[in-house]
Amino acid sequence: MRRTLATAVLVVAGGLVGLARARAQDAPPAPAPAPIPPDDAKVVARVAFGSCSKEDAPQPIWGPLLATAPDVYVALGDTVYGDTTDMDVLRAKYARQAAVPGFAALRRSCRFLATWDDHDFGRNDAGAEYPAKQASKDVFLEFLGEPATSPRRAHEGVYDAVVLGPPGRRVQVILLDTRWFRGPLARKKADDGRPGAYVPEPDPSVPMLGEAQWAWLAERLREPADVRLVASSIQVVAEDHGFEKWANLPRERERLFATIRAAEARGVVFLSGDRHLAEISMMDGGVGYPLYDVTASAINRSAKRWRPLEENRHRVATMNVGDNFGMVEVAWGDDPTLRLEVRDDAGVVAHRVQLPLSVLAPKGR
Repeated sequence: MRRTLATAVLVVAGGLVGLARARAQDAPPAPAPAPIPPDDAKVVARVAFGSCSKEDAPQPIWGPLLATAPDVYVALGDTVYGDTTDMDVLRAKYARQAAVPGFAALRRSCRFLATWDDHDFGRNDAGAEYPAKQASKDVFLEFLGEPATSPRRAHEGVYDAVVLGPPGRRVQVILLDTRWFRGPLARKKADDGRPGAYVPEPDPSVPMLGEAQWAWLAERLREPADVRLVASSIQVVAEDHGFEKWANLPRERERLFATIRAAEARGVVFLSGDRHLAEISMMDGGVGYPLYDVTASAINRSAKRWRPLEENRHRVATMNVGDNFGMVEVAWGDDPTLRLEVRDDAGVVAHRVQLPLSVLAPKGR
């Protein structure tokens, strides 16, 4: 039934984009679509993900994405370009995004999970200093339809986690918050002609996640799971470019790897966005197996023409032109296979890394 719906959306999505855009200009705040009833025991085989959707611009990619029939969709941030301290403006932008037909169909058809990045947080490259973060959080959770009893409403930041699937086929999705607690970034010198604004900060006291989120993450990584998709709004593995990334706070990135290592957590794959390009990166983070980072960006904000490659010594594959989304597929069985994919705006696989899930386990486990 879901594949039939996805095919129908693919056919009509293109024609509805213009209408959606016109209606969205005056869209009043609206409640979130009825969420998919939780079914944590259902086997998850396809997880789609993406980032960076300008709410008042066409979004034809939702049709091809729906045609893949994902079980779960993970929004990695910049779901809208809020960039405001006016919460009425922010609510209106979320309402415009919610009114996009393909996006609304996605939310009705699969489990929808989300974290935020700078633009839906409230300001470009912002961190803990952003003055309206509590109000912005309230609007974000309202958009997601989070109930009053949600743990996300009780703690600072929007981090969250869910474990889906039966024993032996468990998929854990960890949604990090890289904004709420993050300290100031070190800016490059005026005579540094390299692209980007930032250089690594040597001060180990500058935080990324904050102590409460670090303690929570350590606990989550010890929960039983076979595949762990760690959603970070910014790239984890890439370390050479001068834009936002975990490597701007190298001590915090090493703490992330050390936390995974201490938990003996298997099956970790990072999902990231933000960069307005797609790529797959891989490195040895000292956890006992390769750490992959699949970057999917953007839904409708990517370069329409080829752009020069950013430096990335860990790059496995890249797609630096055109809109895109990511997909993790798990072929469950006695020896499960993991497929990490970047797909273009027609849903065609541009890059794929395929490996036995058993590769993503510390030695001896």
